[in-house]
Amino acid sequence: MLPPDLLGAAETTLSACRTAGLTVATAESCTGGLIAAALTAIPGSSDVVEAGFVTYSDRAKSALLGVPPALIAGHGAVSAAVAGAMAEGALSHCQADIAVAVTGIAGPGGATPGKPVGLVHFACARRGGATTTRVETFDGDRAGIRRQAALTALALVTRAASPPPPP
Repeated sequence: MLPPDLLGAAETTLSACRTAGLTVATAESCTGGLIAAALTAIPGSSDVVEAGFVTYSDRAKSALLGVPPALIAGHGAVSAAVAGAMAEGALSHCQADIAVAVTGIAGPGGATPGKPVGLVHFACARRGGATTTRVETFDGDRAGIRRQAALTALALVTRAASPPPPP
């Protein structure tokens, strides 16, 4: 069962996308499909959710999303550059209007110098628009880090689907 805060965030995201007439795709690594699971746990989500890509390995990021292996080699899989390429790759491989990507280190292992457990890179791409990136370092255990990452990703999609504030 998904936590209530995650389901609530998914409902908010779906509502924002419906209001804007936009569809969404996810490109997930460390969250392993949790974002897509939260969105699709809500009845009627099929009018918003276009696709979900779980690309846990570097090879899958390249094969399924078109992330250049040289980009992964040069920046590491857990990087803003790779998150951006994942989001843009998701858009190029489906008809969604917005794609969110997540790549990080959920732990308890996997940390390297400069890349601690809890480090998560996000990207949100909107068709015909800019790709934005964000980085966070979350505290907690594996489940907590993945939950916080999913909540952050949903907030990014909600923001991307919402109209800009008036001047």
